[in-house]
Amino acid sequence: MAVPQRRTSKMRKNKRRAHDAMKAKSPSVCTHCSQRKVPHRICSHCGYYNGRRIIVTA
Repeated sequence: MAVPQRRTSKMRKNKRRAHDAMKAKSPSVCTHCSQRKVPHRICSHCGYYNGRRIIVTA
């Protein structure tokens, strides 16, 4: 069975994990009502997605 020759140091472990952080999603603009929204999601203000009305909002 394969076993590591040496223990992985804290520095080496942290350098490997340097790129694992989540990046913040940049908000996009709804084409129907020009409100800010999360990309690839239905607009919570008007209920439109990709130019089509998906849900009815009050």
